[in-house]
Amino acid sequence: MARQKTSVYEDFITLASKLPWWLDILLAIVSYFVLHGIASRPAPVVTAPGQMGAAATHGMLTMFATFGQFLIPLAFGVAALISAIDTVRQKKVYERIESRRDVAAIEEIGWEDFERLIGEYYRRKGFAVNRGGGDGPDGGVDLVLRKGKERYLVQCKHWKAYKIPVQLVREFYGVMASQGADGGYFVTSGVYTKEASAFAKGLNLELVDGHKLRLMINATRKRAVVTDIQLNMELTQIPPTCPVCGGNMKKRIARRGKHTGEPFWGCTNYPKCRAISAIPSIDTGRREISSLSPP
Repeated sequence: MARQKTSVYEDFITLASKLPWWLDILLAIVSYFVLHGIASRPAPVVTAPGQMGAAATHGMLTMFATFGQFLIPLAFGVAALISAIDTVRQKKVYERIESRRDVAAIEEIGWEDFERLIGEYYRRKGFAVNRGGGDGPDGGVDLVLRKGKERYLVQCKHWKAYKIPVQLVREFYGVMASQGADGGYFVTSGVYTKEASAFAKGLNLELVDGHKLRLMINATRKRAVVTDIQLNMELTQIPPTCPVCGGNMKKRIARRGKHTGEPFWGCTNYPKCRAISAIPSIDTGRREISSLSPP
């Protein structure tokens, strides 16, 4: 199907929508004040024939600024809305895929959501992510990642029925070299041919197939949950305040009864204050961590 023709104004909005939404809003404000200032300047007084050219140039700039002070900020505003909606959709796609642990979940989504999934993954890895490339599922560089002064390119291929041939990997590496990228990621929902995998060895290019992508997403979720559990475990080591007398409590070990050998918080003002408090068991956390491991 032939690509539908769009106007320059629509192309401008599409390009701007690839920027972060907050940057679009900032550009809308700046562009309005700059163009409004140009549109508000008084026309120069022509006193000699040689000043006609400058007057004509001023007139064209004023006319452009008069219309542009409204149209360009509006374009950035629409782009900001598109970008914000896309950001929300990107997070929802990632959370939906993250909630499942099979490769089929990745294969079921469309190519646009596949790019959103990849973008959100690298965003959570600490990269600043900008979408780029072509307008179709196989267009150019799909994502540009930045971390500090380093810049990485990402190519996404949502192929389920075919293997990624070495030709595509070689072409992408050529784009990386021509743009001076520090590295690159070629991500597919399918698999690579042996020739493609062999070509990428030793290069600053990482090939990620569907199975590896699934493991990467699972590992990110596992680290996040384990971090929360470890924090809860650490909190159990902080002595609380005595709920009865307000004094400090310290960890003690039960010497008799059905809880013999188990730790508990006891008031330091014992025997004047006999208040005790249970210490949450860390076994619950250990069991939760264990449940995250693949069967």
